[in-house]
Amino acid sequence: MKLREIAHARTGDKGNISNIAVIAYQPEDFDFLVQHLSEERVGALFSDIVHGPVKRYELPKLGALNFVMSQALGGGVTRSLALDAHGKSLSAYLLDLDLPDRGA
Repeated sequence: MKLREIAHARTGDKGNISNIAVIAYQPEDFDFLVQHLSEERVGALFSDIVHGPVKRYELPKLGALNFVMSQALGGGVTRSLALDAHGKSLSAYLLDLDLPDRGA
């Protein structure tokens, strides 16, 4: 199953830091997200572009996880040569992540 089937996401940036909030559609899916979306897994997915630590913050009352990724935007908006200097497409890439079926 794809992450997008149970959650949506929103990306933000500040300097050379990108953050992605992953929000479960249904509150009962939050624990599943906590179990399957670790700092290590998200860091591995973005290992080609994120050169600093990935920190996960849990927001259980919102059913959300917020991933803060340092050294992720090629120096920041004013320095990056990337087409997506703000990193807005990163959330779409994360939502394509394969997760195990909930019954598995």
